[in-house]
Amino acid sequence: MKLRPHHLLCIGFFEGKGYSPAFVQHMTSIIADLAQNAPPVTLTCACDAICAACPHSTGGICETADKVLRYDHAVLACCDLQEGATLPYPLLRERITEQILAKRLLPEICGDCSWSAVCRQYE
Repeated sequence: MKLRPHHLLCIGFFEGKGYSPAFVQHMTSIIADLAQNAPPVTLTCACDAICAACPHSTGGICETADKVLRYDHAVLACCDLQEGATLPYPLLRERITEQILAKRLLPEICGDCSWSAVCRQYE
């Protein structure tokens, strides 16, 4: 499964809210697959499996491409990862937890995200 690095953060805070009912259903399905099957994840800084149902992705291009690319690069740097790397999902979750969440780096990485209030309530 291809995922944007910053989506590894989004997955952990997802509450069933989203851009549309179709997006919520799609995101819920991806999260269930990751939890049940722990597939290998290939990191990409382009539209990914989650973006496929996002109404803000047109023709594989995100409307906020510059902003989300900044999030992706920050996650890669914090977790010592490279775009294109393929790793087991549990290992990626562990890195996110240890290198970002435990260090309370969310505001620095994606504090200007329109969904950041959802994440902040868990800090």
